[in-house]
Amino acid sequence: MSSWYDAWADRYAEWSTGVTADVPFYVELARETNGLLVELAVGNGRVAIPVAQATGRRVVGIDSSPAMLEQARVRAVEEGVELDLREGDIRELEIEEPAALIYCPGRSLLHLPTWGDRRRCFERVAASLRPNGRFAWNAFAFDHHIASAIDGRHADTPLPHTNHHSVSDNRVDITLDDGGTGSLWWATKNEWLGLLDVAGLRLEALYGGFAGEPLDDNSPEYVFVARR
Repeated sequence: MSSWYDAWADRYAEWSTGVTADVPFYVELARETNGLLVELAVGNGRVAIPVAQATGRRVVGIDSSPAMLEQARVRAVEEGVELDLREGDIRELEIEEPAALIYCPGRSLLHLPTWGDRRRCFERVAASLRPNGRFAWNAFAFDHHIASAIDGRHADTPLPHTNHHSVSDNRVDITLDDGGTGSLWWATKNEWLGLLDVAGLRLEALYGGFAGEPLDDNSPEYVFVARR
């Protein structure tokens, strides 16, 4: 997976230009927090840099892609903020002190292939939070109509790729023309709530959008906030 992200890294900033709705949401959570801030799947710092700017605090950012982390380092220097960037697997999260807020933007938890992988991630998050610390993330609310519509469809941006929908595995693959595949494994609301339960976390809020919209049948997004 990291090699797939490495291939996307050079075009990620261009692709994510329009992906901004989540930034104020995570910034506000960070502003409400006194203590260590940790971003999982930090990428090129798209969210971590605004969080650091808004809070004036160091943000620990973890990602498996060296190319993404290098972009984040360059951008953090350009923006004059402090990011503590670490290459690592979010399923094996280890930090030196309990965090006040751990968050995972960009629907990145959908890249974990199995419920067991997500369980390990959630358990490590719970172990890494201080009492009453928060864990926040967002993910697509699965729409089989959209998944079916993009099945087999080729796109040229941000890199030439083809989408494939595996109905039996609840998965969408994004295969680059020059090799490498990234995948999204969908999860239902109850699967996410089950992960909180087994990790010993409690749900604080579940929205259908980043402005706090109620979740309903037409919501394109799950936006979760939980506490230890």
